[in-house]
Amino acid sequence: MSNEQRGRSIAGIAASIQTGALDPRDLIDETLDAIDRYPDQAIFICLTPERARAEAQASSCRIRDGRSLGLLDGVPFGWKDLFDVTGVTTTAGSVVLSGQPPASADADVVKALSAAGMVSVGKTNMSEFAFSGLGLNPHFGTPRNPASGNDDRITGGSSSGSAAAVAAGLVPAAMGTDTGGSIRIPAAFNGIVGYKATRGRYSMKGVFPLAASLDALGPLCRTVQDAVWIDAAMRNLTAPLISRRSLVGQRFVIADTVFFDGAETGVVEAFEAAVERLARAGAVIRRQAFPVISDIFALMAERGPLVTAEAFALHKERLSGPDAARMDPRVVARARLGERISLPDYLHIVERRQAMQTEFAALLAPGELVLTPTLPHVAPLIEPLRQDDDLFFATNGKTLRNTLIGNFLDWCGVSLPCGFGDAGMPVGLMLSGLANSDDDLLATALSAEAVVRGER
Repeated sequence: MSNEQRGRSIAGIAASIQTGALDPRDLIDETLDAIDRYPDQAIFICLTPERARAEAQASSCRIRDGRSLGLLDGVPFGWKDLFDVTGVTTTAGSVVLSGQPPASADADVVKALSAAGMVSVGKTNMSEFAFSGLGLNPHFGTPRNPASGNDDRITGGSSSGSAAAVAAGLVPAAMGTDTGGSIRIPAAFNGIVGYKATRGRYSMKGVFPLAASLDALGPLCRTVQDAVWIDAAMRNLTAPLISRRSLVGQRFVIADTVFFDGAETGVVEAFEAAVERLARAGAVIRRQAFPVISDIFALMAERGPLVTAEAFALHKERLSGPDAARMDPRVVARARLGERISLPDYLHIVERRQAMQTEFAALLAPGELVLTPTLPHVAPLIEPLRQDDDLFFATNGKTLRNTLIGNFLDWCGVSLPCGFGDAGMPVGLMLSGLANSDDDLLATALSAEAVVRGER
């Protein structure tokens, strides 16, 4: 891929395609070649060149004949390997599933983006069964954070390959899933945009689950505008219905409880600088403690994590059979903890979760969005995490801490790059909204993005 094309947003690529300056067939050839030549071969699990070239050919013909499907037509896209793509086995990042039959149909959201003209280039790597926020994978390799200097750092997980593919400029956007932060974590670590929609905003048909009561979908991309276009297409809309919202008078609350505990100085400084820029742009910002957030972690300590209970139920047979020996031992160890969570415990968690969601919602002003650091630290080094189980689990827990709050409370959220912290690595700022406030969230993020990035 030429330097001119690499790293461009969907908007930038679409402008070239729609005017005829760039043929989708040439773009997909350049994309596949760039992926093949890229030094890190752990980003993609597999490519789908035949499908990609056929879709690019169809796009080229449509645009030449004046029948473009819209601004996504001809744009390359990557799929986390939880999404069914016709003719390809969905492995969920595990060799345990590599012998399963290929998918007989596309997942619903794959169909939706294909119908909008996007070109599927292949399946991106991930944490095995999506059960880690760090992105290490002993089967298919661990993608390296493109923002790393001389030291290899993690991309974050579980949507590790999707984030790396976008951050490296190999594709302008890729799909992720988010059960405890798996879109927003790698977005923050890699300095890109990650949008986690409200759970249920899109069809989950054809998507391999982790925990159905927490699983959500969304894209990793270079700009909020790209996320808005993808969101519309995933809902089978021909154009977005979301308009940019002024920051003047927009209300934000900084949640002081838990989010800043043990945060690196560089993260806090980058976040606070972005907050100051938002205030200068006219936003109304207050700070508040939310004891209900602490209650989430007290409930987890008392009864167990909801995600662990549901992951154990999903993988129970696998964990008690010969497949367990072929899985990542760390995934096995974490999933087996779910066996300790009884049915009364699980039902109590579900009941308390609903009450906590209601309690938190009552503390927000109308239209108010939550403003926090996406993560308390920048991307750590890969090798120490490979070598030390205790360090791995401690780091995984801290990495998931800020983002899992939004999954438990059923928020939608978007992580925006807001500066750099330790070792010059990217820092993310997270905007979150109550369930089904996605349109308001994205409308605000459209205006907040440049301010948060420090571009104006």
